[in-house]
Amino acid sequence: MKEIKLHMNHKLYYAFIFIIIALMIMGLLVDNPLLSKGNLGYIVHCGLVFILSVCILLYPKKETHVFRLIIITVASAYFYTMFFLYPDNGSGIIFLCFIPAISILFFDTKLFYFSLLLNSISIIFTFSYIIFFEQGIVYTHIQNDILGNAFNFIGSQVILYLIFYFSSVRIQKQRTYYEQLQQSERLKLTGQLAAAVAHEIRNPLTVVKGFLQLYEKSSHLNSDIKKHFTLMIDEINTAEHVISQFLTVAKPDRKNKTETLDVKAALQSVTDLLNSYGSLHDNWIELHVEGNCTISVNIIEFKQLIINIIKNAIEVSNEGDSVRVEAKSEKGFVVIKVIDGGCGMTEAEVQSLGTPFYSLKNKGTGLGLMICYNIAQKYNGTIEFDSTKGKGTTVIIKFPAV
Repeated sequence: MKEIKLHMNHKLYYAFIFIIIALMIMGLLVDNPLLSKGNLGYIVHCGLVFILSVCILLYPKKETHVFRLIIITVASAYFYTMFFLYPDNGSGIIFLCFIPAISILFFDTKLFYFSLLLNSISIIFTFSYIIFFEQGIVYTHIQNDILGNAFNFIGSQVILYLIFYFSSVRIQKQRTYYEQLQQSERLKLTGQLAAAVAHEIRNPLTVVKGFLQLYEKSSHLNSDIKKHFTLMIDEINTAEHVISQFLTVAKPDRKNKTETLDVKAALQSVTDLLNSYGSLHDNWIELHVEGNCTISVNIIEFKQLIINIIKNAIEVSNEGDSVRVEAKSEKGFVVIKVIDGGCGMTEAEVQSLGTPFYSLKNKGTGLGLMICYNIAQKYNGTIEFDSTKGKGTTVIIKFPAV
């Protein structure tokens, strides 16, 4: 279904693009005053039409920031060339005003500001040329009302900025809602799995474990056989631990009393505890807390969350690297960052974090991180990942400040 939708979008895109190319070609051939002259201006016009057509036709196969930058630059050059080649065309100034609108279609903030800046600088040079050099000999409609045209241009840029700003805010809200919906679906799925299998598996495991413990203590069996029983009991304990994680996510204890927690003291306690674990991997933890950071949470669950995150950071770090833990108050929230210099993750891997049974560790279940998400959500907090492949990961944890 996704492939069909993508194919339809491409068909719609190319249909729209072919209409644009057809209009540009008609501008070259139909009632063009430069067509019979065949001078340098007409050749430049033809070249820009060709380059811009190739760029927009190749765009679906090269959807990169650099390629978008090239399209914006070429399109700007095209419209400004049209303005100077065909001064009798009064609509040329209108096209110049709306050049940044092209970047809005890409939903790229950096590209929009670049096009806005490029267009502003270009129009300043254009107006300066008309005022000081050309002096309204050709562009009389601009020279006669230079202030009005300048104000119209500024107004059009402000309108475009507001359109882009409100559109980007709305898209960001939709993206946040979608991410929350994804997380909610993950928790719902895990809860259903836990409810379905926890009791069915836990009860027979308890029976098997009881008999194994009984045989382990029997005096009729030699020590070699008892070692096998000990191994089996350890594996059953591991299975019970996974089931307990399921139940924690499916039925979180919402009766735990919250208390005002000093984040600095809690983080110091956790880092002191995990320093010995880090030393096994030749890593150490750096803690930096700015100001007075207090939140309202259950201290046990908060420490469980932080331990899980820092432990993951230690495990992915290279030997000899440090894991940096930072905390500070920021706009009504306490922001905690856990920064490692490990292998990092791709965007697809980050999106999959918190999914049941998805883990980047060899023996991971993915449930530990899901519990972290659940704890954060329980106390109106959030967990975000900022990661680049090969450059490490920053985990950003936010809780409302007290």
